[in-house]
Amino acid sequence: MSTALPLAGIRIIEMAGVGPGPFCGMMLADHGAEVIRIDRAGGLQAGVPIDGGRDVMLRSRRSISLDLKSPAAVGIVKRLALRSDGLIEGFRPGVMERLGLGPDALMQINPSLVYGRMTGWGQTGPMADMPGHDINYIALAGVLDAIGPAGGKPVPPLNLVGDYGGGGLMLAFGMVTALLAVRAGSPGRVIDCAMTEGASLLMAGTWTLIANGWTSTGRGTGLLDGGAPFYDTYETADGGYVALGAIEGKFFERLRTLMELDDDPDFAEQYDQARWPAMRSTLSHLFRQKTLAFWQGLLEHEDVCFAPVMSAGQAPAHPHNAARGAFIEAEGIIQPAPAPRLSGTPAQPPKMWRENSDKATILAELGFSESEVKALEQAGAFGHAPRGACS
Repeated sequence: MSTALPLAGIRIIEMAGVGPGPFCGMMLADHGAEVIRIDRAGGLQAGVPIDGGRDVMLRSRRSISLDLKSPAAVGIVKRLALRSDGLIEGFRPGVMERLGLGPDALMQINPSLVYGRMTGWGQTGPMADMPGHDINYIALAGVLDAIGPAGGKPVPPLNLVGDYGGGGLMLAFGMVTALLAVRAGSPGRVIDCAMTEGASLLMAGTWTLIANGWTSTGRGTGLLDGGAPFYDTYETADGGYVALGAIEGKFFERLRTLMELDDDPDFAEQYDQARWPAMRSTLSHLFRQKTLAFWQGLLEHEDVCFAPVMSAGQAPAHPHNAARGAFIEAEGIIQPAPAPRLSGTPAQPPKMWRENSDKATILAELGFSESEVKALEQAGAFGHAPRGACS
């Protein structure tokens, strides 16, 4: 059985960005793709100060810093594109075209190139050129309105839904599907990945509930948004929290028995929404009487769909996560292990990003001689040309 990672032999160019683009690059690199990140000369230039060497999403990359305002740097990217399988970028529509690196230019050089484009609003439409962030994209997609407490305002679910689920992960899926098509003989494809549409797609299950009459009068009142007392979180005596997901009848009945509520009339009809406030009040009272450890001992290994609410600091030490190696350490940085797992191909330990760490190797692989590299330096391909150099 081969132990090579499934994307081994695939080379992807990643144009430096933040958020969903790097997440896509991480997913591809975790599963064996050679991802070469074209960093901006002069640093990451992110909106929030982040130490790139501690950025989990930049793990397992090769890196070269280029000043894409220089025609010489653009020439390097074009030569790299000729020898690559895919490219991912997250600029506003038209930026790559203005650099001379749009899909038409690069796919003329390499017709098999898979060109992945990540934006919030998509490449077309009246908002295509507008700035935005996760919170804006999921607002327009109908997602944000569904998240939050009853009677309260919408609550941003971190930036998991737009940036990473509807964005980075969706683009990684699009890249792999297009790469498979190329291997089957199709030409390269351009992937227009809009976070608004990706986030909306993640709501497919919610649209199913709507189609089946499980609409609610507002957020925090439905089956999966905290409205149902058997699908919610509860505080314990020591300030911890438990998470219940006893949606199915058999799980609800087991929960009722273990918490000695079989004779409570409020728990007789699980889906009678008129009883839900009383159910919630009883469950809240009971959970506050005992510690988190007590409830773990009673419920964690029972068929009730229960879990303790772990913080990011606590999650790696939970026995289940520890047994599976769900979290790993790389260069002193605790982080989630690559996922999902494929039989016969254990993931490789990630390496943390180092800016411009592979410049010499990448240029040599592309066939640039030492004299050509010096000429590129003089032309400003890697940043400002040395003082006194000809422009």
